[in-house]
Amino acid sequence: MKKILASAAVIFLAASPLAHAAPQGEQKTLLQMLFPPSENYNRMNHRRSDKSPIKRKVVKFEDKYGEGTIVIDTSDRRLYHVLGKGKAMAYGIGVGREGFTWQGSNKITRKAEWPGWTPPQVMRDRVKRQEGRVLPAYMEGGPDNPLGARAMYIGSTIYRIHGTNQPWTIGQAMSSGCIRMANEDVIDLYEKVGVGTRVVVRN
Repeated sequence: MKKILASAAVIFLAASPLAHAAPQGEQKTLLQMLFPPSENYNRMNHRRSDKSPIKRKVVKFEDKYGEGTIVIDTSDRRLYHVLGKGKAMAYGIGVGREGFTWQGSNKITRKAEWPGWTPPQVMRDRVKRQEGRVLPAYMEGGPDNPLGARAMYIGSTIYRIHGTNQPWTIGQAMSSGCIRMANEDVIDLYEKVGVGTRVVVRN
C-alpha cells in the first residue's frame, strides 16, 4: 500500500504545474518593460529575434517620390525605400501608439550603429508618473537597448528609425513616435541610405 501511495505522489507532482514553474526572481530587462509582448506571447511561442514577422519585399510603388526617398506609411505599418521605375522595397514597421503619431517631411541627419539611448526628459517624467518606473538618463548600446542594432535620426526631432529584437512590436502601434524595424531590416536599410536622405511620414 505504501508503494502504491508513493508512486501516486510522484505521478501527481510530475503532472502538477508547480513541477514546471519558471524559476523565481527572474528580472525583466528595460526593453521588455517598455515593450511587453502581447497576451498571446506564450501561446504563440514568440521569442526575441532579429527577424521580422513581415518579410521585406520589392513591391509596386507608383507614388511620385524621388529614388532613394524613405516613405513611412503609419496606417499600413510599412516603410518604403523608393527604388525608382515604379518599385520600392517594403519593410514591416512598428509605429507610434495613439497620441504619439505624427507626419511630415525631413531628412536623415545622423546614423549610428548599436546606438546609446538617452530617453527624453518628457518620457522619463511620463513613465515615472504613469507607471512608477524610473528610466535611466542614459543606456549604452547593445542587444537590450531599445534602439536596437542601428538608428537613423530624423532631422532635429526626437524621432528615429531604429531596430529591435522584439518581433511582436512589428506591425503594431506601441512606440512613443519612433519607427521600429526588426534588426535585420534596419541593418539592410541602414546600408542603403545615407545622411541627407529624404524621409516622408504620412498617416
